[in-house]
Amino acid sequence: MQTDIFKELFPLFDAASVETLEWLLAEAVERDYPAGRAVLMEDAWGNAVYFILSGWLKVRFLRNQEATTLAVLGNGDFFGEMAILDESPRSTDVVAFTPVRVLSIPAQKFIQFLFKDPQLHHRMLQLMVRRLRKTNQRIQLRQQVPAIRVATILTGLADAYGIKNDAGIDIFNLPVQDIADLTEVSPEDTVKILEKLKDKSWIAINPKRQVLSITNQKQMAQLAVFR
Repeated sequence: MQTDIFKELFPLFDAASVETLEWLLAEAVERDYPAGRAVLMEDAWGNAVYFILSGWLKVRFLRNQEATTLAVLGNGDFFGEMAILDESPRSTDVVAFTPVRVLSIPAQKFIQFLFKDPQLHHRMLQLMVRRLRKTNQRIQLRQQVPAIRVATILTGLADAYGIKNDAGIDIFNLPVQDIADLTEVSPEDTVKILEKLKDKSWIAINPKRQVLSITNQKQMAQLAVFR
């Protein structure tokens, strides 16, 4: 992959020199996964860092035979960077919602990459702080009423990964159970909230295209918190 395309897709690394990025990408491998396939198994964390070129994925927490969705990731994001510094066993995996293309980089290569440029250390620290802040916000979100929780999660995904068009912002139409997991709202209440949002014309859902559109961004933003 060309360095200018990589920087455009992943602005976190736009401060890296062309030479450093060329060195990093020399061993990168593009991989395609179909919908429903595990991209990263629970015993494989720490082996590589994965950059999402296209598609939607979810991070799941596994316990016995049950799985709970912890996060949803889209194009321009990446995962696995934290695990390379932590050798403890993982009880999570990453599964593709849609067909996905990722760029995988070996763990040791990525660690060496960080040491090549002091600015990259600072950028990674900023990323960790940002993700910690999101975790804290998720905890605070539990205190809100269910409708606010759902609106906050949907607008957050739209802000991070949405595709703007004349009708609004499109995101992947997450299954109800996954929205329920993310918001800690029961599936039954989640369905009711989504129906109300559709009735108000604040969102629109196209099941065939697997798209949820936020059609009234102003109202959804007012309902959400942590924008």
